[in-house]
Amino acid sequence: MPLVSGADVEAAARLLDGVVRQTPLEHSRGLADRVGGPVWLKCENLQRTGSFKIRGAYTRIARLTDEERAGGVVAASAGNHAQGVALAARLLGTRATVFMPETAPLPKVAATRGYGAEIHMCGQSLVEPLRAAAEHAERTGSVFIHPFDHPDVIAGQGTVGLEILDQCPDTATVVVCTGGGGLVSGIAAAVRHRRPDVRVVAVQAAAAAAFPGSLAAGRPVPLTGMSTMADGIAVAAPGDLTLAHVRAQVDEVRTVSEEDLSRALLFCLERAKLVVEPAGVAAVAAVLADPAAFAPPVVAVVSGGNIDPVLLLKVVQHGMAAAGRYLSLRLRVPDRPGSLAAVLTELAAVGANVLEVEHERTGTRLDVGEVEVFVVVETRGPEHAEDVVAALRRAGYAVTPD
Repeated sequence: MPLVSGADVEAAARLLDGVVRQTPLEHSRGLADRVGGPVWLKCENLQRTGSFKIRGAYTRIARLTDEERAGGVVAASAGNHAQGVALAARLLGTRATVFMPETAPLPKVAATRGYGAEIHMCGQSLVEPLRAAAEHAERTGSVFIHPFDHPDVIAGQGTVGLEILDQCPDTATVVVCTGGGGLVSGIAAAVRHRRPDVRVVAVQAAAAAAFPGSLAAGRPVPLTGMSTMADGIAVAAPGDLTLAHVRAQVDEVRTVSEEDLSRALLFCLERAKLVVEPAGVAAVAAVLADPAAFAPPVVAVVSGGNIDPVLLLKVVQHGMAAAGRYLSLRLRVPDRPGSLAAVLTELAAVGANVLEVEHERTGTRLDVGEVEVFVVVETRGPEHAEDVVAALRRAGYAVTPD
């Protein structure tokens, strides 16, 4: 099948002029210090609808005939594509119906409805909404807007790549969050057209990485299960077109762990002052996890910022733990008055902020006259955490990190 060309992406850029924002490229000193050269963040989390998806959705719907648009459009999405389709449909004067999984984050559902789409909730993953959307298109004659596997969608997403090359002409490496592959396919098409020497790296969540197996098999191979906080890139299988693009034009596919994602999200909040969803931070996670693997200047695409505040709280806590900022310990102390106070005094002396304390005296593993204390403390990082444990052991406590 023919791949999307650089000329196709440039045509999409002309179509999108005045519709989408040219999002900023922000320098990250924290990443640059690790990589040993300039690192930039392409902030698509600041795009209209909070992600890059409006680019591909608008390009696809704008190229429908008047008759096709009169019949409406339909999409299936966990949230970002839904919002892109809903806004693009409103801007182009057509109606949008969107099928979303029941697990979709509430802010994404509310935003999609706010853009004027009719929403139907079904299933626990994207499989059921995709099936329902296809059936709806067949029944009503509306046009199905695929989230990634269509030339117009890929061309629209590829305009991110053109902006990167304009904003950072000496780019050596572009790192891209990847689910179904529409964004990385489009960026690779744009980059290969203008700067074939630039390295393009796709990054997937390890718990939802469909590309490695599909590339090995030479065809899309669906995953049997996915379990990741990065719902925006939790796609069971690439499309035929995106797989062909990645095989031909992407230099490497890497994966990141849930700990990598949470650590990167916390990094973006603290160091870059950016609110980013877990899927949108995958490229940053890859650079943080293995900075030596990326030749500078590096551009990491921050693809979306639509995160549920409840999930944000959980991920920040997880990121704090992954970064060594939270320390959980179990200690055995004598069962007598003042023992717990003595432990807390030692923690205060070493500058550990106590967040949680549990006191158990009935466990069968405990000796008579012995109590187990479970404590969670906030530290200043891994080195401070080691100092906390060492101080407790010097004080004579048997300490077990939990």
